[in-house]
Amino acid sequence: MTDDGVAAAKSALRARMLAARRAVPPQVHDAEARALAGHLQRLAGGARMVCAYLPVGDEPGSAAMLDGLTQRGIRVLLPVVRTEDDGTPLALMWGDYRTGSLVPARFGLLEPAPPWLPAEALAEADLVVVPALALDRRGARLGRGAGFYDRSLLLRRPQIPLVAVVRDEELLDNLPAEPHDVPMTHALMPGKGLVVLECRQPDSGSST
Repeated sequence: MTDDGVAAAKSALRARMLAARRAVPPQVHDAEARALAGHLQRLAGGARMVCAYLPVGDEPGSAAMLDGLTQRGIRVLLPVVRTEDDGTPLALMWGDYRTGSLVPARFGLLEPAPPWLPAEALAEADLVVVPALALDRRGARLGRGAGFYDRSLLLRRPQIPLVAVVRDEELLDNLPAEPHDVPMTHALMPGKGLVVLECRQPDSGSST
């Protein structure tokens, strides 16, 4: 498949997955969010610092995922989205998560207030939790297409888990992927819990 073909396939699948999420009843979303919070607490284990994100809108999960970690004394960093003047995505910066202290940001997100940590702070995390619209069993991740995470995730320490959060129905057999896509090592789902993926190792020299 050509690069244009992969991009078109991703775009069509992205629209389909977003529509499916909008159709999830609120009570189902809330029950799945509670399950995900419990799974993440067990997964974090003895982690000292976790880079994660705050689910918004129809995304699986809730702030309880983060609160459960901080209540155990785990430091949680959330992404801070910034771009070049021309709109080119930059690697994510990071800020400390504190309940009730987040501020409105671009793309309808909430993010920590300054001061922020540089993108390289990701290398200090013992666990990295990433949003996704879908995954496949090889570790390919379908995001929203901006490219912020692909620019950021290569900064993690080798062997640190990259865990993408999806609904059980969003773990697929095969997804279109491009060379710069950073593969996930695990999927975290409400019903199936933590699933190990057959991830390929990213090419450290690939363009992101």
